[in-house]
Amino acid sequence: METEFVKMSPKGQLVVPQEIRESEDFEPGDRFIAMSIKEGILFKKVEMPDLKKEFNKLSKEIRSQFKKQKITSKDVSEAVRWARRR
Repeated sequence: METEFVKMSPKGQLVVPQEIRESEDFEPGDRFIAMSIKEGILFKKVEMPDLKKEFNKLSKEIRSQFKKQKITSKDVSEAVRWARRR
């Protein structure tokens, strides 16, 4: 792979060369963390959680636990009322 110069735009944007994007399988919308290191800046691709998926997974687990412990909607409503009084 050849070394390529990258130029910053007036908006502070850098373009990752196509050869690197393809070899690293970068896609539009990918997220990166930028870290300042002694030699310059390091960009690392990070996976962001799918919040909707995580919320649904958590909700399913809560429903399952409520069912196991026989907690009803009425129990939850009473607990909310109790907490609001405090």
